[in-house]
Amino acid sequence: MNIEEIRTYCISKRGVSEGFPFNDTALVFKVADKMFALLDLSEENRGLSLKCDPELALELREQFTGVTPAYHFNKKHWNGISLDSGIDSKLIKEWIDHSYQITVSKLTKKVREDMGLTHPGSSGDPG
Repeated sequence: MNIEEIRTYCISKRGVSEGFPFNDTALVFKVADKMFALLDLSEENRGLSLKCDPELALELREQFTGVTPAYHFNKKHWNGISLDSGIDSKLIKEWIDHSYQITVSKLTKKVREDMGLTHPGSSGDPG
């Protein structure tokens, strides 16, 4: 996936906002002010960082050479995915969905309802 495809996919999720919180070389995607993805736009570090449950984070790092810990968040359950690694776009979309769902599941019931999400794992996207 290229940067624009990732950006378009992330913002297609219900309640997602995007911004440049650090500088103009990183684009952050949030749902209800909770970050679920960071897209590094710099030439030397082009990649995507995503939240991940602990078991899956380790499994993905062992299975794919293009997946590494994203320690720049000081959180061990974020994975960094190199956009030059050749990882299939279907897998990247699944990982974006996973990160989004983890983030949504941590929101309060009221926030989820206000966003039109029916349950914690829902993307809120109609059928």
